[in-house]
Amino acid sequence: MLQSNLSIRVDDRDGFMRHLLEHLDEDQVQRAEPDGETVVSVYNSVTRLRFEGDRMAVVVEGTDPADHGVAKGLVAWYVQHILGDDCPEIVWAGDGADTRELPHFRELTVVSSTQLTPRMRRVRLSGANLQRFAGEELHVRLLFPPKGRTPVWPHAGPAALPVWPTGEDELIARVYTIREIDAEAGHLDIDVVLHDPPGAGCAWSREAQAGDFVGMLGPGGGLLGPGERHLILGDETALPAIARMLKRMDAGVRADVFIEVAGPEEEQALVHPDSVSVRWLHRNGAPAGTTTLLEDAARSAVAPGETPFVWSGTEFSAFKAIRRFCRKDLGLKKNQHLVAAYWRRGQRQGEGVAAADDDG
Repeated sequence: MLQSNLSIRVDDRDGFMRHLLEHLDEDQVQRAEPDGETVVSVYNSVTRLRFEGDRMAVVVEGTDPADHGVAKGLVAWYVQHILGDDCPEIVWAGDGADTRELPHFRELTVVSSTQLTPRMRRVRLSGANLQRFAGEELHVRLLFPPKGRTPVWPHAGPAALPVWPTGEDELIARVYTIREIDAEAGHLDIDVVLHDPPGAGCAWSREAQAGDFVGMLGPGGGLLGPGERHLILGDETALPAIARMLKRMDAGVRADVFIEVAGPEEEQALVHPDSVSVRWLHRNGAPAGTTTLLEDAARSAVAPGETPFVWSGTEFSAFKAIRRFCRKDLGLKKNQHLVAAYWRRGQRQGEGVAAADDDG
């Protein structure tokens, strides 16, 4: 068993715990006792919190060194985020305290870059030890080094959080979904939507040359919830995630899937069980992010009294409408939907996360 610990001052114990539990899903909280120990699950590891006066003792336990390292970083992020400017320096003691290695980082090289459809490009990357990226979690953060410079990658600091290179070595980071991965063969595919004007990720997908270096952190997030009935909604930015979820879906699971694209030239062949219905919605000349196609499809697909698990990845305006439909019309609980904004019309790719909502 791996174990790491820290002790940190927390003046507002009740406020800290309230904010922490708001960040966590219900199934992550194993025990929360006001005057005792709080036990939560963070990245396949167990985190124990206990207050003694104005000090909070934190212990993170796990069996896998990579998951244990990521869990420590996530716990440190929660603490920093909640305490804000009042947060002292976080320094872990115990297993892995002296390592500079980020267990969720890999250096990859470009194998090829090919055009799938007029608006979608695929980049194949190769690397070693990719098994942790072949699970159910969908998203990774790609790191693009400055052109013409030897990459300087992030390393783990005392809080187990990444310490990033600065100045001429500063990296550009973008979040993408692994469309396909063969960990045994040592390669994975990233599908990139081509925007106008192009952002850093679009430019990278067009200009990538065999042998170029790319960093990768992850994986995380984007999971399809449990259940025998699903409603899945997304535009082309969510298509890689939808394709990967459908390919791994168990036989017999019922799902209505609606995917909004520019036109029939953007449709792709998807692998899915016979119990899944996939319908393509065409904008037919309307600019991306300006239609109500996905909201309308959602409303038409759910009969009165039904409570499917809803998964959605869209532009910000559609995100708000679909979130409202899930909360107000369907009355779905926190664990019954995951609705996210993958992009925002009028905002360049990578200018900031528009919104993400998995908190009901």
